[in-house]
Amino acid sequence: MNALYLLFYISIAAWFLSEIYYKQKFKSGEKDQKKDRSTLNILWVIILPSVFLAVAISRSTTFHIRNEYWILYLGEILILTGIFFRWIIIKSLGKFFTVDISIKEDHQIKKGGFYRFVRHPSYSFALITFLGLGLFLNNWISLFLAFLPTFLGFLYRIKIEEEALIQKFGTEYLEYKRNTKRLIPFVF
Repeated sequence: MNALYLLFYISIAAWFLSEIYYKQKFKSGEKDQKKDRSTLNILWVIILPSVFLAVAISRSTTFHIRNEYWILYLGEILILTGIFFRWIIIKSLGKFFTVDISIKEDHQIKKGGFYRFVRHPSYSFALITFLGLGLFLNNWISLFLAFLPTFLGFLYRIKIEEEALIQKFGTEYLEYKRNTKRLIPFVF
């Protein structure tokens, strides 16, 4: 069991460091049209306290989701899945991925790969990471704190991002929006 906890701490550190790396490496360029409205800062202000509180609550209360070890394994699998596929999606976007919402001069709507099913797969997998965190902590309050505020923060970011994309692409993006879901394939 100690190996699982070690893997958990390593994966949370990998998540945190990867997000710091993305924040440093994938900023918009000077020629890009910046549309962010501080959504990146809002996400950080939401996520850091949510994760801290989720961990603190899990250590001080016992509102177990399941009093069984499989919930820890499920949580860790979701954390690793979220980190890995978010990285894959960021790589697939290439130069069009920025941590701040911006539109490049030659911007294009990505419609292949995961984007055939959801408009924001990077956010979907980020949220899977937070769901995994809540499940690993095996506490209903921690699950709520790790997931819900982050989910609401991403919904706000999606709203701003989609406004920028509609402004840039008009009916092409609206058509894409009609044919895909926001975060969960075929559902939402």
